[in-house]
Amino acid sequence: MTKPCIICVAITGSLPTKENNPAVPITVTEQVESTQAAFEAGARIAHCHVRDDAGRPTSDPDRFAALKEGIEKACPGMIVQLSTGGRSGAGQARGGMLPLRPDMASLSVGSNNFPTRVYENPPDLVDWLAAEMVTCGVKPEIEAFDLSHIFQAAQMHADGRIPDTPYVQFVMGVKNAMPVDREVFDFYIHTVKRLFGEDAPWCAAGIGSNQIVMNDWAISSGGHARTGLEDNVRLDRDRLAPSNAALVARAVELCQKYDRPVATVAEARSILGLPTP
Repeated sequence: MTKPCIICVAITGSLPTKENNPAVPITVTEQVESTQAAFEAGARIAHCHVRDDAGRPTSDPDRFAALKEGIEKACPGMIVQLSTGGRSGAGQARGGMLPLRPDMASLSVGSNNFPTRVYENPPDLVDWLAAEMVTCGVKPEIEAFDLSHIFQAAQMHADGRIPDTPYVQFVMGVKNAMPVDREVFDFYIHTVKRLFGEDAPWCAAGIGSNQIVMNDWAISSGGHARTGLEDNVRLDRDRLAPSNAALVARAVELCQKYDRPVATVAEARSILGLPTP
């Protein structure tokens, strides 16, 4: 298999703290430094959340602006993907950073259960976020927590709310949502190819100890892979991950195992239809 593999690093997220793992980057300075090391290890997409001064998740556009600027300076050409996730804000505040015109932004197109709450993505908010991404020239990454989310993305593509072929990420292993199941995973791939075309790019993310499982399945199946401290703070049961870069290096090893070249910046942008900065 010679198809380049795009590695996405989810650097911080909304939940992990330094109490969980001291390597979790919280401040913008820490995030830029952690992302630069992950970039040098092979990551080509930085999936970004920001925190306030107390370490709580926020959708503050000023903090996103500082992080975006720092990553673009430290990691030339790296794809910056900002999160519009629901733990960081409510309603249209979740898209307040889109006018910054990042390369990409996450887009959850439907609701589902999380461990202790409902992750609400009502249709009117989904439509507003999608429209803002079109206006700002931001490519969405569809976070599929459920099979129905892939079909919703297909409908949004068919009626023009998502202009380009959707880039779908399968998120598996969240408690009370879709578990890590190989038959479901394979059906997700089949569904993406059926709805969007045989060559449509897709990605997969696994939560906690499932991260390495999903990295293996995605890379060996021709997809792209997400790793990082947002989803998993450990290397194994006995060891904390020392950095985002260490988790990226583990994904790179899987690329080598399955003869997948790690995508260059130019290759990643070409695969995703993004311009060269």
